[in-house]
Amino acid sequence: MPRLTSSAPCFSVADVGTTMRWYKQELGFEAHPFPENEPHVFCVLVRDHIEIMLQRIDGYQKPDLYNQRACGVWDAYIRMQGVKEFYESIKDKVEILRPLQKQPYGDSEFEVKDPNGYVLVFSDVIDD
Repeated sequence: MPRLTSSAPCFSVADVGTTMRWYKQELGFEAHPFPENEPHVFCVLVRDHIEIMLQRIDGYQKPDLYNQRACGVWDAYIRMQGVKEFYESIKDKVEILRPLQKQPYGDSEFEVKDPNGYVLVFSDVIDD
């Protein structure tokens, strides 16, 4: 039987190089750009089992949709282990939209906005 094995969000950005450096420096991702030298047109960002793809569109500006929904509009929901430690390690370096908090559905999560306006949610099920 065929089976799906993974999914990766693809973010349109005006500057792949600047974006990939932010993900490397602030969130600890590895970057695999194409072509190897700037200006890059594409990049695969990898950390553990998570991939995020960047695609260059000259002059692109992501529309700000965050407030279109009472609980925010997310672009990637990333399940992980060790969310408390990860939050503590990055909270003073990145734009936090919502701090780490336990949700009514059981997950502890926080929201980060990247330099292009994409919203990443990092989530873990923590028994407190």
